[in-house]
Amino acid sequence: MTTPLLKSGPPGRDINTLRQEIGLVGESPAIWQILETIEQVAPTDISVLIIGESGTGKELIAQAIHQLGLRRDKPFVVVNAGAIPEGIIESELFGHEKGAFTGAVGSRKGYFEQADTGTIFLDEIGEMPLNTQVKLLRLLEGKEFIRVGGSSPKQVDVRVIAATNRDLESAVRKGEFRPDLFYRLNAVNIRVPSLRERREDIPLLVKKFVTDFCSQNNIAFEGFTDGALRLLREHSWPGNIRELKNFVESLIVIERGRRIDDMILQRHLPRGVEMDHRLPVPVNRTTEEVEREFIYRALIDLKNEIAQLRELLVGRYIAPPRRLKSGLMEAPVIQEVGNEVAEFDDDHQNPAAFESIEDMEKRLITEALARTQGNKRKAAGLLKISERTLYRKIKEYNLPF
Repeated sequence: MTTPLLKSGPPGRDINTLRQEIGLVGESPAIWQILETIEQVAPTDISVLIIGESGTGKELIAQAIHQLGLRRDKPFVVVNAGAIPEGIIESELFGHEKGAFTGAVGSRKGYFEQADTGTIFLDEIGEMPLNTQVKLLRLLEGKEFIRVGGSSPKQVDVRVIAATNRDLESAVRKGEFRPDLFYRLNAVNIRVPSLRERREDIPLLVKKFVTDFCSQNNIAFEGFTDGALRLLREHSWPGNIRELKNFVESLIVIERGRRIDDMILQRHLPRGVEMDHRLPVPVNRTTEEVEREFIYRALIDLKNEIAQLRELLVGRYIAPPRRLKSGLMEAPVIQEVGNEVAEFDDDHQNPAAFESIEDMEKRLITEALARTQGNKRKAAGLLKISERTLYRKIKEYNLPF
């Protein structure tokens, strides 16, 4: 079943209230579509598969489905299937009897029994071992299971909501996930967009994080400037909402509640994870190596632009030489433009005459330090490199700062 199309206007009053209560913040079309789907599936017992990157808020969506459903007053049990070792996952999910294995000194209820009559949320379902998937499918179809070390089946009435950050269809084709279980869980699927796919919601999320954190910790915070909010919107946030929330909270503490402008923000934004057309596909490299490559590529681009501009000026202001009857070439004619004369040296077409990358890098760093009166933190912000990299460059080029 595909996610239904967005109707005109926002969902009903209940879902709006719920959105505020559980933190589903945003005004982007993707968020309204998710809220509408939640409103439609919540009153049923149909299985739901939530798909999205880590940190996008999949658990919040599962909570919303539970709280709007008929089981809202019953247990809501969260299980991270990817965090449970393979050797004990069946015991954790289905429980065990006394003596089932070494250390089983008594019988124990598993997560499914704890969630009886309520909802169980199986996060990272794509990491579940294949043999455990078989038992989960049996439970979903027959509503019964057998404890580890047991012999008699037990009945359980549980609604199952699953989530994954993996492409389960691809995992099915590779034999890493059972197709029958995938079809059973995928009765309804909700795709949660990454934060970079709904950047317009970032200011609203930041406002909520600031309000909640400052209220809980009794902190007076002067807020973000428009420039700082713009930088927050432009950042890629690979960790999505979770990363943004942690970043905002730590920034408030580190800066002691003072107003955050773009210069302050640049010093704290994580580096080396941004996607830029001048960078290659990300690999396992240090932040310093990525920064060094970025500045080198930026300098190369700048050098090429200067070379193109110079060639354009040469072609415009210097008439091409003519071949004389003697076979010799006439000297280039410099054309006057107004009261000015365009003058170029004889080696204007010699690449060796251009400024080297190292010299250009040295000049940019020197100019940045001069503009900031030697303030290395501000200079690093202008250059968009870390202070550590700047100090290393100053030492490498023996600059007088």
